[in-house]
Amino acid sequence: MKVTGTLALVTGASSGIGAATARELAREGARVLLLARTRAALDRVAREITDAGGSAKVHTVDLADAPAVQQAASAIKAESGTPDILVNSAGAGRPLFTEETSPAEAAQMTAVPYLGAFNLTSAFLPDMIRRRRGHIVNVSSVAAFFAVPGMTGYTAARWAMRGFTEALRQDLHGTGVGVTLVAPGLVSGTGYYEHNPGTAERVPKAARFYPTLTTQQLAAAIVRGIERNKREVGMGLRYRLTALLWAVLPWPVNWVMRKTGWKRATSR
Repeated sequence: MKVTGTLALVTGASSGIGAATARELAREGARVLLLARTRAALDRVAREITDAGGSAKVHTVDLADAPAVQQAASAIKAESGTPDILVNSAGAGRPLFTEETSPAEAAQMTAVPYLGAFNLTSAFLPDMIRRRRGHIVNVSSVAAFFAVPGMTGYTAARWAMRGFTEALRQDLHGTGVGVTLVAPGLVSGTGYYEHNPGTAERVPKAARFYPTLTTQQLAAAIVRGIERNKREVGMGLRYRLTALLWAVLPWPVNWVMRKTGWKRATSR
């Protein structure tokens, strides 16, 4: 699908990967709808897009609130129409062991990204199928391809996003609606570690041997993925090989992750 002239909705568009993707889509000629919880941050991104000659509108919603998501989708369809492109980029969650994770935080990590993406996609999908045109992008992580210690809830939510994406692709075969999974490793410029102090040290030390993408690099890859109807973007060769090894012979990858990953205080 060519991006120029399309209507694209990006969630999590107030910062990080979502904001970078919105800017890249606008740069390529899409009319962009920005969706997130924080109005002030969305307005800033919208100004950046319009100042550069692009088109952007702002909608606020908490994607963890299912009724609010349905209301926002209805408002978007009434005001702008059904998007041609939906980028589910909103995400939440900290790297924690299971016993460190409260029920409320576990529910939040499941709601965003997974349930928010599921509910928003289901709201727009009938129109996309009817007109036999559309593209859905789900942003997950390499954590959806192998297990990392001390990131239980975060990892489970990303596996849910990957499973949703794969099942959705099967559902939509032959409908004209494309599906792309985004599964990056470390990404700089997201603000994640600044907003979640103490989380950087929980990333396995093995990650230093893998390349780090910038948000702009990943956003460009996402747009290329949409235009080429790619199955997956963002992993890179080293992560792909690691994921392949984990799929066929998991113990070496598990061993490295345990040796270089975060350990409980009692075992450090």
